[in-house]
Amino acid sequence: MRAVIQRVSSASVSISGNRCGEIGNGLVLFLGIESEDSHEDVKWLSKKISQLRIFSDENGLMNKSITQVGGKVLLISQFTLFAKTQKGNRPSFIKAAKPEVAIPLYQDFIRQIADDTNTKIQTGEFGADMQIQLCNDGPVTILIDTKNKE
Repeated sequence: MRAVIQRVSSASVSISGNRCGEIGNGLVLFLGIESEDSHEDVKWLSKKISQLRIFSDENGLMNKSITQVGGKVLLISQFTLFAKTQKGNRPSFIKAAKPEVAIPLYQDFIRQIADDTNTKIQTGEFGADMQIQLCNDGPVTILIDTKNKE
């Protein structure tokens, strides 16, 4: 499981021109799921993200988590995070999980991150063509892969 985490001052997701998710201060999570991922990956990644200290404290240091600042979460499924680009010019997505594996894990992740951050999660729609607008705050962008825990 792979996540690109962006600290934002605002973000939204639209499908076919209709806004379906929107947050102010918080995190945009782009989540990629591969076929070997499990519920253990969901739990580990959600806990890691919810405790990640990337928000400023009173001294301007990145020392607070999303829960400590009362931030919101916009979660976007993104299979392209598992693009293989070594050969040729057309990316291969063979490592990305098929929908029958990915959708249940994506739904588990929504529930888990909601529990871990104690907030309602805004989302796009799994597999949809989405337009994402965000204002990256910092900029702060972090990549976490559950296969690289150490």
